[in-house]
Amino acid sequence: MKKDIESKLIDKNTKPTSMRILVYDFLSSQDAALSLSEIENHFENADRITIYRTLKTFEEKGIVHSIQENTTTKYKLCDDDCDEKTHKDWHLHFYCKICKQTTCKDDISFPENIQTNFRIDEIRLFAKGICENCLESLQ
Repeated sequence: MKKDIESKLIDKNTKPTSMRILVYDFLSSQDAALSLSEIENHFENADRITIYRTLKTFEEKGIVHSIQENTTTKYKLCDDDCDEKTHKDWHLHFYCKICKQTTCKDDISFPENIQTNFRIDEIRLFAKGICENCLESLQ
């Protein structure tokens, strides 16, 4: 697993340091987007600034995309086809008001191949509601 992560980081022109490998591995095991605080809580002995810089580097290199949720930024791993120039997270980011989880809904997306006389580098689609799991528990 560690070698796979190292290869993915190298492919994104990112030096595979120990912390970057640990953060990537942790994010890859998560279904929902996480805030800096939530990620920090997982790494009790790690320096907050190191984790923050790791996330910013990942964002710059197309490894994670950030989701702005009111005053909080959350992070989720990108698909492999994102790069330094363009994040291809043209899908809906969904926040559940009950479980407080933010997830990527890849099945709801903006078409990437629309014809325009301008260039779109990034689209941020965000919705709030009740997720399928919480809806089931309400019934």
